[in-house]
Amino acid sequence: MPKRFSKSKGPTQRQLRAGELIRHSLVEIMQRENLRDPALDGVSVTVSEVRVSPDLKQASVFAAPLGGEHQREVIDALNRVSPYLRGLLGKKIDMKFTPALTFKSDETFAEARKIDELLARPEVARDLAKD
Repeated sequence: MPKRFSKSKGPTQRQLRAGELIRHSLVEIMQRENLRDPALDGVSVTVSEVRVSPDLKQASVFAAPLGGEHQREVIDALNRVSPYLRGLLGKKIDMKFTPALTFKSDETFAEARKIDELLARPEVARDLAKD
């Protein structure tokens, strides 16, 4: 009997659609709502990805403050207000279950900056120019 979910296959189409729905809704909620946490006052947060578990009951939200300053404090604050965000999310989306939200630090912007810095180094630029 074949397995229904395999880790090697990656997320299903259903998980991807649910993740995008949650991401868009969270962005709208964060733009309009006062999240009542001092660490989030005046901070713009970028939500880059939402990964949903196969049963759609857990969601990992990858986020970063705009500019990357105080990233750890902002992620901790988002995790503190996640039950409030989950309640608002439940009113906004039409899903059987509203997933529990876990905010994680998005490191993709830092990785992209590191790669740009490596490519800008003179010895790397010289090697790239040969091609």
